[in-house]
Amino acid sequence: MATLPNQLPRLTLPAGTLVDTTGDGPWHEPLLWYADEPARPGDWSRLRTTGRPLGLLPVLLDRGLRDEGPEDWDLQPAHTTYPGDHDAEEVLGESWGSYSPDELDDPSPWPGLAPAPAASTPGTPDELAAEIADMIADEARPALVPARRSADIPAAIGWSGPLNHENDVARLCAVLRSWEDRFDIRVVALGFDTMKVSVGRPPTTEAEAHALAVEHFAFCPDNIDGRPPHGLRAYADEHLLGQEVWTFWWD
Repeated sequence: MATLPNQLPRLTLPAGTLVDTTGDGPWHEPLLWYADEPARPGDWSRLRTTGRPLGLLPVLLDRGLRDEGPEDWDLQPAHTTYPGDHDAEEVLGESWGSYSPDELDDPSPWPGLAPAPAASTPGTPDELAAEIADMIADEARPALVPARRSADIPAAIGWSGPLNHENDVARLCAVLRSWEDRFDIRVVALGFDTMKVSVGRPPTTEAEAHALAVEHFAFCPDNIDGRPPHGLRAYADEHLLGQEVWTFWWD
């Protein structure tokens, strides 16, 4: 697929850092830019307006308790493929088959992808993403990434957050693309091993939420195993039903 030239080196941006540091040494071009100062309300929207025509998309970067930026995240672009080369259902089905027998009390065969909910939240997916970004702005740094769609942001930087679960984050980005289409998600924030997405079309019924919980387990088993309430049904009721933000953490 043809890609736009990386405009980060040519763009005049606020004080910040162009990151080319990877786990294999310097990359041949900047993977992202992020600001020296914490984000302020409105930064996500302003960066989207500036960057999108140039093939750049905004994301917030959470430096975590250790105050470590993406230079310290062991980015792996050389080991990351293209999200469009993978099928979301195949990725999730394989993960479900690998993890559910050992980690769920009553595993069932892979049921297939959850249907898209009928209703959506007011406004556009990007307007909701901007609202969520403003709510967490003081916790993170604003950044720009060369990517055409929000779901591809982790792959575009070679993010290694889910490395203990999936070696090639592009496979998970294929799932994010599917969630863009079905649930109007946007990748709002990344940390060392965490991700926040806004959800413009969240499940509105228990049946929709329970079907989606299966996908969340296959995407990030630690979300269900590592924090209460445990179990798919409890997770669906607490974290998915009507929720406009999904948070993921990989151990």
